[in-house]
Amino acid sequence: MTYFDQVNEAAEFLRGQLGGEQGRRAPRIGIVLGSGLGAVAEAVTDPVFVPYGTIPHFPQSTVEGHSGRIVAGLLGGVPVIVMQGRVHYYEGYTPAQVTFPMRVLGRLGLETVILTNASGGINSNYHVGQLVLLSDHINLLGFNPLNGPNEARFGDGKKTGLRFFDMTEAYSVELRTLAQSAAREEGQALHEGVYLATSGPSFETPAEIRAFRALGADLVGMSTVPETIVARHMGLRVLGISCVTNLAAGISATHLSHEEVFEAGSRVQHQLAGLLQRLVPTISAQQARKQAGQQA
Repeated sequence: MTYFDQVNEAAEFLRGQLGGEQGRRAPRIGIVLGSGLGAVAEAVTDPVFVPYGTIPHFPQSTVEGHSGRIVAGLLGGVPVIVMQGRVHYYEGYTPAQVTFPMRVLGRLGLETVILTNASGGINSNYHVGQLVLLSDHINLLGFNPLNGPNEARFGDGKKTGLRFFDMTEAYSVELRTLAQSAAREEGQALHEGVYLATSGPSFETPAEIRAFRALGADLVGMSTVPETIVARHMGLRVLGISCVTNLAAGISATHLSHEEVFEAGSRVQHQLAGLLQRLVPTISAQQARKQAGQQA
């Protein structure tokens, strides 16, 4: 069975769990929750839970703070599919396995994905517990998930699914504008910054952080970038939201730990849930207007 066939089998299984392609649970927006942010899924109403272990070929999360299940239901009255936890390259998975869930979400017919993560703050203007929109990224993972044969069937083969495709706008300007508006309505202030991805699992050294700052990075983490690349390959719009869960090495006065990351994420997850509950209906309404315009 090819990788494409495995993705399709997983997507068909999930579609069946959610009531079929035309069912009321057929989502158009996907959300991936990072470390310590899993409780955001509690804001989903009328939920259906699907453990990763029941989905064919789906990789299993092994990191504390990543529950490892799909939560599908309504957020702000809009059908969504939420990944409560993700897998990472440092867990021993291949790039294809790391991005397998994103491939599945794409095959479900999603138009938009919201990727959240926990990150270390490099920008001196950031503080622990702050939410930051991703404006761009720097990939220092040491791999690109699209290395190898190109599978054009993940897109339309004309504008998406291409071997070489544009990444000028990896993170949608349109979605960031909507997010800024939703944040103002929530009484929140959102910075925008550049996220740099490393492979982990060790935290970075102070010298590395100084180098990353010189490269233009505002945030550092161990995820998100592979998912973004694959999502854009399939033509999905991406919104990235990072929670600053610690100050990076050499900036923080204390030693770094996963417990610190998890605890900081847990403190801000309700703020993130409020933002998403306001933002998701706005994105859904925008998608509906676009679809109506295309059909007119």
